[in-house]
Amino acid sequence: MINNRILDEILGQYPVKVKKNRKKHIVIKDADMDRQEIDANTRTIPGVITNRGCAYAGCKGVVLGPLKDVVHIVHGPVGCGYYAWLTRRNKAKSEDPTKNYMTYCFSTDMQESDIVFGGEKKLTRMIDEVVEVFKPEAVTISATCPVGLIGDDIGQVAKNAHAKYPEVNFTAYSCEGYKGVSQSAGHHIANNGLMQHVIGQGNMEEVPSSFTLNILGEYNIGGDGWEIKQMLEEIGYHIQTVMTGDGSYEELKNAHVSNLNLVQCHRSINYIADMLEIKYGTPWLKVNFIGIDSTIKSLRDMALYFSDQGLMERTEAYIMRELQKVETLLEPYKRICEGKTAFCFVGGSRGHHYQGLYKELGIDTILAGYEFAHRDDYEGREIIDSIKLDADSQNIPNLTVEPDVNRYRVKVSPEKMEELKEKIPLNYYEGMMRSMHEGSIIVDDLNHYETEELIRILKPDIFSSGIKDKYVVQKMGIPTKQLHNYDYSGPYAGFGGAVNFARDIAMSLASPTWNYTVPPWHSKPLLEGKILERVSDNA
Repeated sequence: MINNRILDEILGQYPVKVKKNRKKHIVIKDADMDRQEIDANTRTIPGVITNRGCAYAGCKGVVLGPLKDVVHIVHGPVGCGYYAWLTRRNKAKSEDPTKNYMTYCFSTDMQESDIVFGGEKKLTRMIDEVVEVFKPEAVTISATCPVGLIGDDIGQVAKNAHAKYPEVNFTAYSCEGYKGVSQSAGHHIANNGLMQHVIGQGNMEEVPSSFTLNILGEYNIGGDGWEIKQMLEEIGYHIQTVMTGDGSYEELKNAHVSNLNLVQCHRSINYIADMLEIKYGTPWLKVNFIGIDSTIKSLRDMALYFSDQGLMERTEAYIMRELQKVETLLEPYKRICEGKTAFCFVGGSRGHHYQGLYKELGIDTILAGYEFAHRDDYEGREIIDSIKLDADSQNIPNLTVEPDVNRYRVKVSPEKMEELKEKIPLNYYEGMMRSMHEGSIIVDDLNHYETEELIRILKPDIFSSGIKDKYVVQKMGIPTKQLHNYDYSGPYAGFGGAVNFARDIAMSLASPTWNYTVPPWHSKPLLEGKILERVSDNA
């Protein structure tokens, strides 16, 4: 394992100021300490090759894009629209194929003349064309960097469009890529817009079932959402909406009726979870349907929340049946995976969630982190009040909501809430660091240099990565399991998903391919260099 001396040697290649900055973003887990602090949600150092995305990617690409019956217009150069076009494999199906727009890429394709003279007229013409051809019930408009720089008022364009087409819900998102320090800013912007202009706009007043849920932070990558939905419906839950994988505008606007919100990805959707509780009285429960033990715990926590005997019995019967199915299937894969080590650096909550599934296969996670997390994603929500807001965080408008006069309902009595909080993670996320073992490494915003050095020293057997960073790792002779969009595999959620994941990991580890790849540290480097302090002009 790595220690502080080795860590200092790695960081010693940076200039002094950069080393001081990066050291705050790396923590070696010390079980004797009550709490360890990590720096997060700050600007990436200029010149460092990061794996982060932009605010636009977080808004349109992550949160808004999976809504299948909404036309998502990207106002900007066509490359931005292409960048967020189905890159996450958000699967969606619809009873009416003409109302599923997932496979379309809508872009205003801004050119130089639009930058000079403004693109509002072009956006207006596109809206007219979209309404005429597709006849959607909802349209989103997402701004990219040039739009903010030249000052196009997409909010006013949306208002004008709604006046012209009152039957269509138009929402505008000022999610220019440069806002905030990463895609996390875009999540916040999308959460605010959906809460302000979509959720609660439906006419539904009565809850469809006593066990009605919203699933938040699930994007149906590779079919995960379908796996979770099928499991919960079989037990007896009613899913009102999923935010936003395979989600729809029609379902989302009635999300206010649910009795409980499940939060899968904490970072991308916690804003909506908090606002739904304040406005409609709906608590949220942190769940994790990645891994068998985590799935079982989440199912039991949900049943305990509703405290219904029949629901508890159906939950236990389902768990028992599924365990009998998968235990035998997992055995051959466990024999291949046993004793291996992993790096798990992925955005969202995946850097945390997949550690449990790795452990069940016998793989030890020795390094983990996020691209765009905040400190509470690492340390737990109890530290939120101690986080100092910087200029970048204040750049994102903070939407304030009040209890809805007509629709606010007390779902659980205050006494029962306090009792449940002692047993289940109700309105709470413990963060990633607490569950990691002694000596493991937590890294925020891991960059390419640190990736190479840590792989060279620790030599993990597999690396869970995003799309952008997997190729460098593979060239080092280390197999990767790409968890941003699963590389054409999945689903990985639930019991069946655990078997799919185990199969893919075992195939990666057993492949002879890696025997033919020579890691760079086994041969002489073609180029060597060292970062030096800038010499002053007076020296």
